[in-house]
Amino acid sequence: QVQLVESGGGLVQAGGSLRLSCSASGRSFSRYGIGWFRQAPGKEREFVAAITSSGDNTYYADSVKGRFTISRDSAKNTVYLQMFSLKPEDTAVYYCSGRLNGIDYWGKGTLVTVSS
Repeated sequence: QVQLVESGGGLVQAGGSLRLSCSASGRSFSRYGIGWFRQAPGKEREFVAAITSSGDNTYYADSVKGRFTISRDSAKNTVYLQMFSLKPEDTAVYYCSGRLNGIDYWGKGTLVTVSS
């Protein structure tokens, strides 16, 4: 079983930076990729970024490309989402997710609020 816990959210001014963390429990961390998703008030959950199990490949939504960087530290069972040049439209609850043995696991999310 996998448990994912997000942290690092908060209030930041437009143009600022935040680093989100997704900490995973269990010994299978190296076997699955991790994705970050976000859901703004009144909107559907959307894909933000993803990283493969090896960390060799990363993927980004067009809206965050060039501003966000995803990385993973296998020694710490943690995936990071470094966010730069934040915009008010980045305001959302951010979730991390991983799929292991055909099961999708989700964290409870961390709130990011970007003020203008």
